[in-house]
Amino acid sequence: MDNEISVIDYEAANIGSVLRMLEKAGGKPVRASTPAEISAARRIILPGVGAFDHGMSQLHKRGLVDALNDAALVRRIPVMGICLGMQLMCRGSEEGGLPGLGWMDASVEKFQFDAEDRLPVPHMGWNTVRLCKDNPLLPTIEDRTRFYFVHSYKVRCDREDDVIAKTHYGVDFDSVFSRGNLFGAQFHPEKSHRYGMQLLFNFLKHTVHA
Repeated sequence: MDNEISVIDYEAANIGSVLRMLEKAGGKPVRASTPAEISAARRIILPGVGAFDHGMSQLHKRGLVDALNDAALVRRIPVMGICLGMQLMCRGSEEGGLPGLGWMDASVEKFQFDAEDRLPVPHMGWNTVRLCKDNPLLPTIEDRTRFYFVHSYKVRCDREDDVIAKTHYGVDFDSVFSRGNLFGAQFHPEKSHRYGMQLLFNFLKHTVHA
């Protein structure tokens, strides 16, 4: 089984926990931090934490954007974004002024709550994921399964058909999206115990012949 998977290391994520969870899920994760390593990848995970502009700046600084675009849009290998990585796949974010990768017709918006709502931002902790449609990423995961979130901004897809799952935190937001070879999860599967491991296993299994 070809289970090697490249995890993008661009100093905008602590990828140690991602690498460990991928190993538990049966993958053979490798760090990819250069264009050549991305060009050799068969499947990719783009993790991320922190600010949107910092993440995009780090990708540009390391010359990774062209290689990522080639992987996602030309070679069309499977790519999954996690948390900030999911947001970077969108057009842009209210958090900053830099354009995103623009792979998905989606924008990133800040949680805005009135004082009486008493909902803290960032949205942090366990929350349920409501499945919207069948997808290879979630076939063995039940509706309303809980995953671990840490984020202040939320994804809004232009096309409802791209939305695989939603989560409610004051408002509904798109917590999992997919189009073709592209996948995104707003939560952290590497921090979500056995359900996160199952999701990563599904990604590996679905893309084993890609």
